Amino acid sequence: MTANNLDRVMPLDAVDEERKGEGRGPSLLLPFPSMKVRPLPLVDQREKLRILEALLFAAPEPLGEAALAEHFAEGEDIAALLEELKTAYADRGVNLVKVAGKWAFRTADDLAFLLEREAVEQRRLSRAALETLAIIAYHQPVTRAEIEEIRGVSTSKGTLDVLLETGWIKMRGRRRAPGRPVTYGTTEQFLGHFGFDTIQDLPGLAELKGAGLLDSSLPPGFSMPNPDDAPDLREDEDPLEDDESHAEEDGDGGGESGEGEPEV
Repeated sequence: MTANNLDRVMPLDAVDEERKGEGRGPSLLLPFPSMKVRPLPLVDQREKLRILEALLFAAPEPLGEAALAEHFAEGEDIAALLEELKTAYADRGVNLVKVAGKWAFRTADDLAFLLEREAVEQRRLSRAALETLAIIAYHQPVTRAEIEEIRGVSTSKGTLDVLLETGWIKMRGRRRAPGRPVTYGTTEQFLGHFGFDTIQDLPGLAELKGAGLLDSSLPPGFSMPNPDDAPDLREDEDPLEDDESHAEEDGDGGGESGEGEPEV
């Protein structure tokens, strides 16, 4: 209704009298629409997705659902919103992925070749370091002596130092055993770098065989360990002393000599 039409508004009784004079029936009373219109649910949902999108793009590191929930009303189903946003980005140049239990935008795998020129050259780990990393991932918490027992050769302290520098492993505690050797485990950075959501996503026996990484003729009774990176110390572990540095770590039961191979 325009401003000009508002000037012609008459009481309902006067309108009916006018209509009777013209030989027409009484006017039909219709409810006037309310000016308070609630936002459509679809618009509200879209706004929530935009908020999630902005938070994840601006974050310097992956965000957990608890951190994202701080920006929404209590009781909001953050997991459902993330799944919807993940679906929306499934066919785009960047995908929403879950790594180490947290969410982040990553370049789509099929477009990774376009960024090869921009990629930072990574240091190449030695075979000893890769074997040690694999043993820690599958057998954690594990000591240096236990690593050497599994590998069948001594492991130099430098190998563990390299892995500690990458941030892929950490010192968890000390084994309740003679010498109180340090126990090692993997970190969230390890999961994030290799694209695992949890440590249970590590390849199993069938996958390793299929990739040709294990001999098809394995000894009878051979089985893969069930990896567990729970942060809580085990019953046979004590916490690390605060005043003890890594340089002073000793008593692992393994020698300090290496294998004569480069570490990186």
